[in-house]
Amino acid sequence: MKVTAQKGYKHYATLITAVAGVMMAPMAWADAAQMLTERLDPLQTYHADFEQLILDSAGERLQEAQGEMWLARPGLLRWEVEAPYSQVVVSTGDEVYMYDPDLEQVTVQAVDQRVTHTPALLLSGSSSELTENYEVFHNREEGRDVFTLVPMGADTLFEELTMFFDDDTLTRLLMTDSTGQRTAITFSDIDYNRHIDPERFIFEVPDGVDVIRDTY
Repeated sequence: MKVTAQKGYKHYATLITAVAGVMMAPMAWADAAQMLTERLDPLQTYHADFEQLILDSAGERLQEAQGEMWLARPGLLRWEVEAPYSQVVVSTGDEVYMYDPDLEQVTVQAVDQRVTHTPALLLSGSSSELTENYEVFHNREEGRDVFTLVPMGADTLFEELTMFFDDDTLTRLLMTDSTGQRTAITFSDIDYNRHIDPERFIFEVPDGVDVIRDTY
């Protein structure tokens, strides 16, 4: 096994999730943040299939992907892209592993504030940290609660993140980044607050792959 070091933050393409411009209701941020907290606080585990679509700033389709995710709060996540290119991302709470079988490479990064600004990992954190670091807006669309999060700081991977809830269940994420690229992820076959085997969140580095540890 070869271990190398690399400086800088790597963009987790498989975790990028999305916004397509939602009209913001004139609700006070504090009220909207409280409503979002009430949706997220009961969330302990989440398992679903997903479909991901990435568009460039001109609306051209860049990539489609399908996969499966498991989440357990606090801090645990497994994100598997099955097609068209296999990829696995695992958060153990302390470190994030991104495995690319085609490249035979694993990237390892400590979980810090920058990593938790990745949308999928945001869901595995505490709702209080989420609402303390983002301006939160609420709207109703077609009977669904829609929450749009705008980062208060500059060191984030997205400019807006929108969460769609059917009743109390998260069913869609939308994001736009600073380049105008948009990503949409739709969840299906959702299991909410059911037992997930803890071994789902253990990552063992395959034999013979390169390991890159990011440093800052």
